[in-house]
Amino acid sequence: MDFRIARLAVAAAGLSAALGACATTEVKPGSGFLSSYEGLEPRTDVVRASVLQRRDEALTATVDRVWVAPAEVFGVSDPVLSPEERRLVLTEVDRQLCYELSERYQIAEQPDPGAGTVRVGVTHIRPTHQAGSAAAAVANFFIPGPIKVRAPGGLGGLGAEAELLTPDGRQAAAIVWRRDAMLVGTDKPSLSRVGDAHQLAEPLGDMVADALAPENREARPAPTPDPCRRFGPRIRPEGFIAGIATGLYQPEWSGGRAVPPDSD
Repeated sequence: MDFRIARLAVAAAGLSAALGACATTEVKPGSGFLSSYEGLEPRTDVVRASVLQRRDEALTATVDRVWVAPAEVFGVSDPVLSPEERRLVLTEVDRQLCYELSERYQIAEQPDPGAGTVRVGVTHIRPTHQAGSAAAAVANFFIPGPIKVRAPGGLGGLGAEAELLTPDGRQAAAIVWRRDAMLVGTDKPSLSRVGDAHQLAEPLGDMVADALAPENREARPAPTPDPCRRFGPRIRPEGFIAGIATGLYQPEWSGGRAVPPDSD
């Protein structure tokens, strides 16, 4: 029986590899979250995500300090998510964006009239299929290495829109982004309905920070004290260990865990 499962897993990996690059639905602009959609163009250098973006290099270069407004769910009505599921996704989006943007900008810890503003709206959440994830975890036990196989039809996803506004309210850059979990890749199966959306917050943060910063701006070292510390640590070892032990991604153990402002 174990041999048959292993053969099935390997066969699924070969079949899915041909389909993996096509897993993400083409992104569509116009949810109404951004202050403007003018000038958005597709990025052709991105494989696993669908991206539209625009950046005014001159305007972004004038911004050195930003306030990252709390992410919000915008226009997501189906599926109906529980308040806790929304909280899990939004807090992880906040965490990933803050850490990535802190490598390009100074981060204001509260709204500042002299700082730019980064706005982020989560416009799409595709739920993860729990039964399919459980089956995938069993199959992945027989596949060595970090590459995982997922069950077709059980893949979740995340979509968002973000923009950088100058202190006087002009849009300096904008991005519309969507990515679905891959049939074959590093996206782990999860028993949480928002498991995929939660782990896709990391590539979202990478892409948003890249889109909203001037092209030639060099990465900065992490500041001390870290202005993003309030969202929790960059790495949760317990989530990593649990993922190895179970083959499943657990948002509660993998995302940010708030640190009290007055703690050392």
